[in-house]
Amino acid sequence: MNKKLMALAVAGACVAPTVMAQTASPVTLYGRVYVTVESVKTKGGAGALPSRMRVSDQASLLGVRGTEDLGGGLKAFFQLETGFAPDANMTSFATRNSGIGLQGSWGSVVAGRWDMPYKSATIAIDPYGDLTIGGITSAMNDKGNFDRREQNVMQYWSPNMGGFAVRLAMTANEGKTATLNPRNSGASLTYGKGPVYLYYAYEEHKDVSATLRKEEGNAIGGSFTMGAFKVGAAVQEYKKTGMTKQKAWMANVVWTMGKHQLSFQHQDSKDGGASGAAVQPECDNNAFGWQYNWTKRTFMLAQYSKTDNNEAATCRIGSFVGPAGSDPEGFSLGVRHVF
Repeated sequence: MNKKLMALAVAGACVAPTVMAQTASPVTLYGRVYVTVESVKTKGGAGALPSRMRVSDQASLLGVRGTEDLGGGLKAFFQLETGFAPDANMTSFATRNSGIGLQGSWGSVVAGRWDMPYKSATIAIDPYGDLTIGGITSAMNDKGNFDRREQNVMQYWSPNMGGFAVRLAMTANEGKTATLNPRNSGASLTYGKGPVYLYYAYEEHKDVSATLRKEEGNAIGGSFTMGAFKVGAAVQEYKKTGMTKQKAWMANVVWTMGKHQLSFQHQDSKDGGASGAAVQPECDNNAFGWQYNWTKRTFMLAQYSKTDNNEAATCRIGSFVGPAGSDPEGFSLGVRHVF
């Protein structure tokens, strides 16, 4: 049964016949199942965590998307994407990129819940796609604080213009009070053509709290493919109320040999603690990976990742973090399948 027929079958079980008459437009069911088995621990620092096994979901998902031609070069599109954890019963509906929008020669507008331009641009150079224990949020993207999928967001995506593309985003200020007006915004400019990918991204979080009135991040980076090798690099900077300026950088390389891929990624972050603190945070992460691509849809991944923190830092490996000053490390083995 192909994806369109599967989607129609799901719709037929849930909606009235009058609504079913509208399914002539393209509708696609898609998904990803991605799970790793990990052994993780921390060394050093106060209260180091002993070695333990984990079965971790790596953003498995199920989604449905579709379009309708409205005429005059205008299309309506929708997407409902749900994350689910194969290892636990803890799923809510449409928690991932979900929304409705319009598309034309001028680009696309969408409203709903969606990855911010900063996240979309930066993870494009991460060989692990910001997932697993070696992903970009170990020390970069402000340890995940600038790796956001925002709710109540409106976005504009430009068409591709000779390889260049722009994304703009702003959240609604639904949490506005007499003293705070919280609102997040962001933008990215990317260039992708042939073996080259380049980006600049910006994001601002306004009125996070009464004491943190503003935090903003800037990032530049890119990747280049040369035969069997792909290299990438990025530099980031973060400014926050009452904090020192945080600086971070990363570099990686992927070597493809037939169905095998070997990868190495280094991340480094410095400063970003309270102004006047005696010791500022500093950390670095090294991740090694081997990937075997059975097909275009299914691969196996093995990884080793280790983060070294100074006494004030809490950088992590993926989602695993220990007490300040401890050094998390781990091995993982997993399988991903997309459909």
